[in-house]
Amino acid sequence: MRCLVVLTLLAACSPSPSPPRPREPVTTVVGDAPLDGAPAAVPDARRALAIVDAPIKWSDARAALTLEYRRAHSDAAASDLAITPRVIVLHYTAGDSAKGTRSYFDNTEIEASRNELRRAGKVNVSSHYVVDRDGTIYRLQPDTRFARHCIGLNHVAIGIENVGDDKKWPLTAAQVSANAALVRELAATYPITHVLGHYEVMGFRDHAYYVELDPAYRNSKPDPGASFMAKVRAAVADLGLAGP
Repeated sequence: MRCLVVLTLLAACSPSPSPPRPREPVTTVVGDAPLDGAPAAVPDARRALAIVDAPIKWSDARAALTLEYRRAHSDAAASDLAITPRVIVLHYTAGDSAKGTRSYFDNTEIEASRNELRRAGKVNVSSHYVVDRDGTIYRLQPDTRFARHCIGLNHVAIGIENVGDDKKWPLTAAQVSANAALVRELAATYPITHVLGHYEVMGFRDHAYYVELDPAYRNSKPDPGASFMAKVRAAVADLGLAGP
């Protein structure tokens, strides 16, 4: 395994309409680090946040389907996939493998068996990050690229998946710490105002951020659970980020 530790800013697919806030650089591990392995050692952990780059497969076909979804659900006149993040939405995968989650997100189209989701658009679901059970953070795509991970907020939201669930694979203390550190980093980079659990999104429909052009398109989600959200919020309480 060859890895290179470099100082870099979080990647973005295009310039943000509003300039990001100044921040210190992130220490990012890039290279061939396996999703189920440990990242290379990061020097000076006082301020550094270790993030392993593990980009999902991207293609012109996927970009076209994502733009089609954005036009159908967020902005009929959209011409690109650029977003200015203002919300962070936390999820869980309901599985036990970061590698498996990444592999699933690699698929361009959502499978035919997920009837309700496929009727709303063919592009597959994805997130911007996945956090493994040991707290390792994997970046799957640029923060400022539109991704399908919730309803009504994709045009302003960064999605963070956590490997596990609330029963068979309960989320870990390491994941709480990693999510808090990542939320803190993202809030120092973008004009983030809210942190939500996926289960809280439907209760956010009256907020100005929420935009869904299909009024019948709704769902009910349990992830990542109230206990996990309470712990992450407590760890970043000083940031003053709002909830639902």
